[in-house]
Amino acid sequence: MASELFNRRDVIAYFIVAAIGASMQLVVCSLLQEWFPITYVQALFVGYVVAFAAGFFLTKLFAFNARNSAQTKREMVKFTMVSVISCIITVYGSAWIYDFTATQFDQYIFTIPYSVKEVNFNKLGAQVIGMGLSFLNNYVLHKRFTFANTGFYDKLKALLNL
Repeated sequence: MASELFNRRDVIAYFIVAAIGASMQLVVCSLLQEWFPITYVQALFVGYVVAFAAGFFLTKLFAFNARNSAQTKREMVKFTMVSVISCIITVYGSAWIYDFTATQFDQYIFTIPYSVKEVNFNKLGAQVIGMGLSFLNNYVLHKRFTFANTGFYDKLKALLNL
């Protein structure tokens, strides 16, 4: 079962899709906090929703079997259920980690040279850890609770010409 659950090709394929979503989430969260007077948790949630939309599109493109509409509906339900759990992990896990580091350690804020942009490494680290835990949750739940072999890796491989 362990070799089935963590085979290298599937982890790489999931990582590529997750990296796109995580990058979007980091950028959206950072820009929202800089441009609007919203909290860290609100920015994390909006960033997750944007990344969810991109992830759903990429997963639909690569993982769902479009020829079988009943299968697609089940996969959409499973994708949504797993994503709700991942949202909770990302948003509240990151917030908890940030709150913990904020009370236990000094805030480490770095100003990017030749700019006014400040990077709060406590928030950034908490968000990256939360997204990593969310990625593991997504991968394990999607891989463990699958309705059918969707051919995710084969479709991604064909797209990337690997």
